[in-house]
Amino acid sequence: MLNLALPVLLLVLSTDDTPANLANARVKTHSASSGLDAVFRPLAREAGPAWIGYAAPVNGRHQMCCYRSTDAPGSTWRDENPNFSWRDIGKAVPGCNVEDEGAYSINGASDARPWENAPDFIVLFRVENGRVERIRSLSRGCGIDVGGRPFHWITGVQPAESLELLESMVGTGVGSAKKREKGGMDEPAIAAIAMHADADAVLERLIAPKQPIGVRKQAVFWMGNSRGRRGYENLKRLAAADASPALREHVVFALSQSDVPEAMDTMIAVGRDDADAHVRGQALFWLGQKAGRKASAAITRVIAEDPETAVKKKAVFALSQLPKEEGVPLLINLARKNANPVVRKQAMFWLGQSEDPRALAFFAEILGR
Repeated sequence: MLNLALPVLLLVLSTDDTPANLANARVKTHSASSGLDAVFRPLAREAGPAWIGYAAPVNGRHQMCCYRSTDAPGSTWRDENPNFSWRDIGKAVPGCNVEDEGAYSINGASDARPWENAPDFIVLFRVENGRVERIRSLSRGCGIDVGGRPFHWITGVQPAESLELLESMVGTGVGSAKKREKGGMDEPAIAAIAMHADADAVLERLIAPKQPIGVRKQAVFWMGNSRGRRGYENLKRLAAADASPALREHVVFALSQSDVPEAMDTMIAVGRDDADAHVRGQALFWLGQKAGRKASAAITRVIAEDPETAVKKKAVFALSQLPKEEGVPLLINLARKNANPVVRKQAMFWLGQSEDPRALAFFAEILGR
């Protein structure tokens, strides 16, 4: 029993480790034994600029780093090169200069990058003049260059307290003037929430009708992108019953990001049945991006049955987004036989864009008549 329990214990303790590939930082360590808020708020009130960070259990596997550097060797390089410095961040080691706002991405993990296998991830806050200016979520193996700023590392953070802190920043407009114009910290705070292993209840609060539409859209996106079955069930409910067409449109996009197989069925239902023509059209657009036989059948059915010409046009465009071996024959059939002249015109337009030999043969045929 002892041999089995020990790895689990070590796994929990590892969440307190300072990031391995941390460089160009003046590190101070603080304990959250009295609560995260009790240590975070005084640090955030300092003049700064400075960075505050801690680790939290991660939901699944994600590559959270700066995209220009994700082909670098990975965290094992550090073990083999003891003379590591900030100049190696983003070159020899995947990483970010977090003082630079650009080049950041969150993507699905790749089996080729073992540094993404950690059980936790890093949450970073840039603070200056008593307020949070920026939030970053980074994979454990992503190098961090903080530009010589003070780096406050908080140990012993409880996941529930991390979620509470991040949720408190949503909808408050905190952040720099530039960020406040774009919804403050809403987008990065909700992204950080979604990366937590136990974030579903928080995201469900953020999709409530009383929340600002921008907050709801961000929460909806992450439900589709990272919350699996439970996220899908929430999206399905919103697609069927939410009163806001603007939100339902975004729900369709979120469904297109879901890895739950039934998500496509829900998108098809929206494309066929939603009361709003624009929402139906957006469902068709994203179905076209998803492709597949089920999608093409649903799209062609909409062309035949939807009463709105604008929706039919969106559906023709969706067919043009399918793989050519599937989409081109369907477009040719529409151009030949559909009774609606707008549909025929749209089909011919997208055939012309395809540069497919079958489309060229079709044009030669009709022009030769």
